[in-house]
Amino acid sequence: MVKIRLWRTGQTKQPSYRVVVTDSKSGPHGKFIEIIGNYNPLTDPATINIDAEKVRAWVGKGAKMSDTVAHLMKVSSNEV
Repeated sequence: MVKIRLWRTGQTKQPSYRVVVTDSKSGPHGKFIEIIGNYNPLTDPATINIDAEKVRAWVGKGAKMSDTVAHLMKVSSNEV
């Protein structure tokens, strides 16, 4: 199963995240198929950059979004 989820990057106590498309069988730090955005919760306001077209394309192919990514998509669409 293909999932769209967050992948943590950054230093200790300075998290930032990539929004990636990955196979659910790969672990939390396994390989990913494509980077489709990023999220930085430490900026004020939080920086959310997600390519909505790529998300729609992957969901059309059967990918499932994590709850957090779905929430970020909803929040980012309200900001635009």
